Amino acid sequence: MDRPLDNLKRNQRKGSKPRCHWLTHGAPRQVASRLNKLAEPWGVVSSEDKWMPQGFDEIEEAQLHQEHRLLPLRDCKALGDWWLEKQSYDSQTPNWDIASTCTVNSHKGLLLVEAKAHTQELKVRDRVGGSHRNRARIAECIKETNAALANQTGFDWALSHEHRYQMANRFAWSWKLTDLGYPIILVYLGFLKAEEMRKGREQTPFNNHAEWKSLVKAHSEPLFPAGVWDRQWIIHGQSFVPRICSIKTAYDGPIEEE
Repeated sequence: MDRPLDNLKRNQRKGSKPRCHWLTHGAPRQVASRLNKLAEPWGVVSSEDKWMPQGFDEIEEAQLHQEHRLLPLRDCKALGDWWLEKQSYDSQTPNWDIASTCTVNSHKGLLLVEAKAHTQELKVRDRVGGSHRNRARIAECIKETNAALANQTGFDWALSHEHRYQMANRFAWSWKLTDLGYPIILVYLGFLKAEEMRKGREQTPFNNHAEWKSLVKAHSEPLFPAGVWDRQWIIHGQSFVPRICSIKTAYDGPIEEE
């Protein structure tokens, strides 16, 4: 390949996806330093941790029910059995833009990143797909998560499989991972000034962190209160931190190190 971007499909070479690959591209020490900025002050990513994707060399996004590099086999299986009524070789669970092991308060945990580069990526009319049996199981999992998080946070929760489903499943999986004994740092990451993604007035990049944060909170408002964000919760005895972060970086070149 002439350049790292050529490892991606043509329709994947702009926006949030290549930027996620650039974040995980380079020597382990460099990648750990970048991911640390998303985890701190609640967690630490070291050069000994494992992450997906791995730059432009291993470009698959993590599906945690099958990623034995990130979780023990028993926990991968527990996640799949919880979420899916019927599993097959190509069964799909949430794809994480970046997933990395990390350490939180001396415990092994996960840093999970959902990344966006423009306004149209926060989809309201987003609902679960798949077979009828799996849709029904996922609806029950989300219902279970709502009840448990309401009890554990004191807030009302309305995660849904019928709208804003992507955000709902991110929180549901984070909750289940705490049940399995993992502290979780869940990051909604906005890539700022992604001007190559601008299309008229409807699809626009994020200008600054304040704008991105406001958009995320507006998107999540029907699901849970804004006070959930950017604080540490103790769920099943484990730390759970939902964060809103932003970065300005190019889609077509390496990240400049500070």
